[in-house]
Amino acid sequence: MTDPFTLAMVLIAALALMGQSIGISMLVGSFVYLMLKGYDVSIAAETMMQGLFNGYTLLAVPLFILAADIMNIGSLADKLLRFAQALVGRFRGGLGHVNVVSSLIFSGMSGSAVADAVGMGKIVITMMTKDGKYTPSYAAAITAATAIVGPIIPPSIPMVLYALVSGQSVGFLFAAGILPGLLMALLMAVTNGVIAHRRGFPVDDGIPLRELPGATWQAIPALMLPVILLGGIYGGVMTPTEAAAVAAAYALVISVVLYRSVSARGLYQALLGSARSTASVGILIAGALAFNYVVTRENVPDSVAAMLSAMDLGPVGFLIAVNILFLVLGCVLEAGALLLIVVPILIPAAQALGIDLVHFGVVLVVNAMLGLITPPYGLLLFIVAAITKQPLIPIIKDLVPFIAILIVALMVITFCPDFVLYLPRLLGYQG
Repeated sequence: MTDPFTLAMVLIAALALMGQSIGISMLVGSFVYLMLKGYDVSIAAETMMQGLFNGYTLLAVPLFILAADIMNIGSLADKLLRFAQALVGRFRGGLGHVNVVSSLIFSGMSGSAVADAVGMGKIVITMMTKDGKYTPSYAAAITAATAIVGPIIPPSIPMVLYALVSGQSVGFLFAAGILPGLLMALLMAVTNGVIAHRRGFPVDDGIPLRELPGATWQAIPALMLPVILLGGIYGGVMTPTEAAAVAAAYALVISVVLYRSVSARGLYQALLGSARSTASVGILIAGALAFNYVVTRENVPDSVAAMLSAMDLGPVGFLIAVNILFLVLGCVLEAGALLLIVVPILIPAAQALGIDLVHFGVVLVVNAMLGLITPPYGLLLFIVAAITKQPLIPIIKDLVPFIAILIVALMVITFCPDFVLYLPRLLGYQG
């Protein structure tokens, strides 16, 4: 007779390959496992309810999604884009640099790579391809690459998901993402500059320096959002979940009152879009909670930890193996599924090897974000291809230099834990 766990795994893989949601696939596989084992299937529902009830931090996810959607319907993106253009738009390949800087700023508000690509990215792509200054494939490639900085720089929805399964502090995870995110943005800006000179991209008509103060003044309300959020979290004024609520309320207030750019219909569409995105994430989390119960019953985490201990990899070898595993799985699995399914299996082994779990979280989130731009699944690839109406092949070719430099950044993040943990330790982290 086929082992119930093996059958559940095969069923999950088969449903996912047929195009079913990975969350629903995990729910179906978990129910089948429980039935074949003779357990009460209500255990799955109880596990999901307990996980969601105890996961107060999870409330941050729909609130950050709502904040990002409100920013996209308001004129926040336009104000931030003009500020970025005034700052770096005058250099060769300037709109590429604007793409990097605008993503870096927008990421401090939305926490979502998809929100960045759909909102800010769509505007920058239009600017880059206007008058044929940049090829559509290059505009799409750099937009996809820069968007992955969003979930590294706080706030970050993937960091919240990692905190859920690892039990680590969201605040310290947010702090640990700042320097790695800045490093990734810097390396992408350098890469864009090199490509711009090699391919003869134009020196764009940047906004004159005399207009920089005005552009900055217009952008200040939007630029203050990450300051308020991070200041509130690290000052002990609010929890990350409360900060997410503040982000959504602040985005709505400045969009409606200061910028006067949100209509009732636009707000309705934002609320509807946020509800749909939250439902999608919620199903994934529910499926992962049920499947994690199955994995725990089968002692998979302990078995993996024992296997890795027997291999005597050591911390460095383990981190190399995890990077390779995540880069491969990221080609076929969605980032949230990676963090919710694979991480609980790896945590015991990481702890046994003495690897700091906050540092480990940043490494895993960066890996998961790279999966958004690697074929064949890369979600951001499909988003930017739809925006530019370009085939995937030329976009992927233009993405190769950015993927290569981001892997270099990943290596620095992986093997320099003191670099990643510098800011958390300043804030009192004892790791």
